Amino acid sequence: MIVLVVILHVLVCFIMIGVILLQAGKGAEVGAAFGGSSQTIFGSRGAATFLSKMTIAAATLFMLTSLGLSILSNQRSVASSIVETQPPAATAPDSAATSAGPAAPAPSASGSPTPAQTPAQTP
Repeated sequence: MIVLVVILHVLVCFIMIGVILLQAGKGAEVGAAFGGSSQTIFGSRGAATFLSKMTIAAATLFMLTSLGLSILSNQRSVASSIVETQPPAATAPDSAATSAGPAAPAPSASGSPTPAQTPAQTP
């Protein structure tokens, strides 16, 4: 299903690009560059042409296929979550470390006792 929507989405993309590039821009005449244009910038252009209707249809299909792809990919990612497929890691406490009690400090590399190993001197 998702492959069909992707193929349709790519086709609609190419159609929309082609239709937009075929349209003539507003005020594209040479007279518009010198202010001799009689058309208003945001005024009415008359009836919609075939290319403008095709642009609207292609843009609508593009938005619908984009929405469909996002919904399909969301459903696909929820079903294949890595959190659900791996078992939880069981960590057992180390029995040797807990039965021996607190570990004694290791002697330093120089051979001299550390402050924790020196005997307490009484005054």
